Amino acid sequence: MTDESRGIGGTVGPPWSVDVLADLHAGVLDDDRAAQLWPVVNADPEARAILDALDATQADLASLAEAPAPPMPAEFAARLDAALAAEAAATFPQQRTAPAPEQTGTGDAQVVDLAAARRRRNKRLGWVAGVLTAAAAAVVAVTVAIPSTSQQSGTPNVAAPPPSGPTVGSDGSGAQALIGKAVGVRDFGPLGTEDRLDACITAAGLDAKVRPEGIRPVNVDGKAGVMIILTTGKLAQFRLVAFGADCGPGNPAVLFDKVVGEK
Repeated sequence: MTDESRGIGGTVGPPWSVDVLADLHAGVLDDDRAAQLWPVVNADPEARAILDALDATQADLASLAEAPAPPMPAEFAARLDAALAAEAAATFPQQRTAPAPEQTGTGDAQVVDLAAARRRRNKRLGWVAGVLTAAAAAVVAVTVAIPSTSQQSGTPNVAAPPPSGPTVGSDGSGAQALIGKAVGVRDFGPLGTEDRLDACITAAGLDAKVRPEGIRPVNVDGKAGVMIILTTGKLAQFRLVAFGADCGPGNPAVLFDKVVGEK
């Protein structure tokens, strides 16, 4: 609030500033200022009248929280009913909604209090939610009942991804020629993430903390796989390990594991 000294001669007093009285009434003035003003205000009928009006306004506002909601005007109740009925008819044309027992009135106008309209709306929304929940459960049941389309073990109900990358033999033949272009590459191919690859490495009994020199997808005799390049501690010698797309915890799905280079 502002304008604390609109009184005569620069002192706080008649004519009173409503801002000053409102601040005093709200308790936002400092203690010394409030202690100075209260005796003066209580002795002034005009100031007391303003404070009484503020008390009455505060009480009216507080009572609104507990006041019952007034009845919904017939015009708006009819619009709400028509909108809900149109939505239900469009979504479920075979469903007929019976008139709600809370409706009363004369002629075509339906007078519905706000609480009754809310109960009817919530009932309809609950009915729609129940239908959607049943539909979702039916989808899950159908999904579970469909036989697995996987071509590899370890990934039920998931079709095997198509192979990508260079083609190598099931024994790793031809993989050595890929080392030059694969070192420094980190392409997880059908595995998607490094965490998934780490799970495959661990399942194969290897140390996932040892970072491969290269990672790239390969086509192992028609099967989608991911090949990693590991050093062996010997110059120009590498260990090449390829994992199938269905590898994971407890299922290494190793397609080949071979050492190439200097012996």
